[in-house]
Amino acid sequence: MDTASDHLNATFLALADPTRRAILARLALGEASVAELTEPFEISQPAVSKHLKILERAGLISAGHDRQRRPRRIEGRPLAEVHAWLESYREIWEHNFQRLDALLAELQAGPAPKGRTSPRQARRRTTTTKGRR
Repeated sequence: MDTASDHLNATFLALADPTRRAILARLALGEASVAELTEPFEISQPAVSKHLKILERAGLISAGHDRQRRPRRIEGRPLAEVHAWLESYREIWEHNFQRLDALLAELQAGPAPKGRTSPRQARRRTTTTKGRR
């Protein structure tokens, strides 16, 4: 993986599975061994190990060394990258919501006084007449 897009793809792939999200939620509370991570699930330890490998490849978790155990811990960097990516789209969504709020305020204000048309009505009338030509 060498591009930011590859990292995001791996992170979203890892986050797409509810079992892996549950594993991350557990690791957010602290380190845990594979056996501890397997307990709440009705799947085998090898199946949990496969989920852990996907999470490790995405950089979402890492394995430590504690004598005989290899406790897993959550890593924040990939989640920070996802947050930054989503934040860039939040600005677009905010702008769209502001436009929607303005439209709703205009509609709630009621019709314009006779002889005056709102800018929205004028645009609507213009596009309607253009279509008839």
